[in-house]
Amino acid sequence: MTEMTGVSLKRRALVVEDNDSGVPAEETKKQKFSECNPTKDQDGLQNDFLSISEDMPGPPDTVSAGKGGENSEAQLEDEEEEEDGLSEECEEEESESFADMMKHGLTEADVGITKFVSSHQGFSGILKERYSDFVVHEIGKDGRISHLNDLSIPVDEEDPSEDIFTVLTAEEKQQLEELQLFKNKETSVAIEVIEDTKEKRTIIHQAIKSLFPGLETKTEDREGKKYIVAYHAAGKKALAKVRTAADPRKHSWPKSRGSYCHFVLYKENKDTMDAINVLSRYLRVKPNIFSYMGTKDKRAITVQEIAVLKITAQRLAHLNKCLMNFKLGNFSYQKKPLKLGELQGNHFTVVLRNITGTDDQVQQAMNSLKEIGFINYYGMQRFGTTAVPTYQVGRAILQNSWIEVMDLILKPRSGAEKGYLVKCREEWAKTKDPTAALRKLPVKRCVEGQLLRGLSKYGMKNIVSAFGLIPRNNRLMYIHSYQSYVWNNMVSKRIEDYGLKPAPGDLVLKGVQEAYREMLTADNLDIDNMRHKIRDYSLSGAYRKIIIRPQNVSWEVVAYDDPKIPLFNTDVDNLEGKPPPVFASEGKYRALKMDFSLPPSTYATMAIREVLKMDTSIKNQTQLNTTWLR
Repeated sequence: MTEMTGVSLKRRALVVEDNDSGVPAEETKKQKFSECNPTKDQDGLQNDFLSISEDMPGPPDTVSAGKGGENSEAQLEDEEEEEDGLSEECEEEESESFADMMKHGLTEADVGITKFVSSHQGFSGILKERYSDFVVHEIGKDGRISHLNDLSIPVDEEDPSEDIFTVLTAEEKQQLEELQLFKNKETSVAIEVIEDTKEKRTIIHQAIKSLFPGLETKTEDREGKKYIVAYHAAGKKALAKVRTAADPRKHSWPKSRGSYCHFVLYKENKDTMDAINVLSRYLRVKPNIFSYMGTKDKRAITVQEIAVLKITAQRLAHLNKCLMNFKLGNFSYQKKPLKLGELQGNHFTVVLRNITGTDDQVQQAMNSLKEIGFINYYGMQRFGTTAVPTYQVGRAILQNSWIEVMDLILKPRSGAEKGYLVKCREEWAKTKDPTAALRKLPVKRCVEGQLLRGLSKYGMKNIVSAFGLIPRNNRLMYIHSYQSYVWNNMVSKRIEDYGLKPAPGDLVLKGVQEAYREMLTADNLDIDNMRHKIRDYSLSGAYRKIIIRPQNVSWEVVAYDDPKIPLFNTDVDNLEGKPPPVFASEGKYRALKMDFSLPPSTYATMAIREVLKMDTSIKNQTQLNTTWLR
């Protein structure tokens, strides 16, 4: 079996890397609001049933750092706000029956996941009964596992005083925020200096420029009183003024300090893009000044490294006082941002609750995982959670069937769905009027809303341009899903035909070429001509390993009585000095706690599937979890 880790299949014009999705529900804590004073549309942590967290180097422009040498202030321009990180569904949640929705969801067999490579007997267990049962630590390019273990701020004489966070009142912050977002940039906000000292004025100047990038300040005398006047640095009147010694200067970033502040982000039940959107709102900067090595999905606790352009560690650390379910630490200043795909992989700590396997069965299953590995399928998250799989949309895009693309995204769907989406889809089915359907959609920052807005703008005869209003990453998600669907089906066929022995054709296309050709022909696609007339949708191929053997594998079976208790400590628990849980020799329930490391673009759920020998789809896990909770 040693050679098997090198066996690969070629995917012609079909490549992508991504991660995983998880299952059932657990209460989420509400986002905490405080003196950070975020923008009005700040969203809290959502109660999302779906997401297992693994890593996705992803498309190159997911979130990239700003241009070198530019301050974050330059990111706040007049252009329309980017709509990053949308999910297929709208962002806000309503209390619908998730179990009912999942009756119409996909199973593993629907997306080509049909084979196992081990011979042990499977057993039952509940995956992600709690999101805290699934913890991911990023493995950096140096092989070091990222941990949040230091909340201290690097000593820097250039940093402003901590007073900048408290010197402005809530009303003043509100006025400054509205000024910052004001489009014509010609107005100003005047703040009276009550205790007029040079030190007090300096702190107010620093507070405004630090907390509201893009604003500049000056001191004015008005009727014998001192005022700090804030205005837009880019305003025409401000720029037209002759610069004098008394005029304000741009807040400078010390030349000796690296332009990027790197930090470790600990987050609970929030995917990477959503987390960055939250951080950017609180910091009042554009999301694209953040960079990272891989995305982590929602339903988990994840720890990863993030870099941000010209934001101080002090300002980042202040967010720890404002945000629940987030923690920032291990700060350092560096010259370069992070790049997607630079990571070596991820280390997982996973608890499977209420297992039915005997100790011998668990031992056999885990030894098999360690020695043989698992099939490197793309996990269920790649294919969406509703009755319309994302790979179907991807296939329609590749076929240039744009009416079908529109129909698949907007048509009514089986099963429970958020009420406003149901009304929107019903209106669309009845009238085919994008403006009327959009009016039924209160939350427009979703794929459906973006497409309807595009159809209203460009008309029904220009679906391609309308579809282009959906963020590029989300558009490519559909094609990546179809690629993954082809891969899963092909790897199942290859194992069925050849077993686990390396065979001619594994490292070149020839061996299984006809199977690829057959499948794509059935989908009305030509494997010899995958060049799409829209450049974004022409994707090159790559090799992907059929078998993955996890590294650093360890496990233990623990007994417990209370289903709600955590079964291991997180980084935050350790920072707070909490003792690790102590387990009795006997308990009402048994859980399997496992640790292992995986390379990028591999799915922990597929490793767990090989251990349990059971369907890890949300449809199946939800039914199992619902029965268990009852």
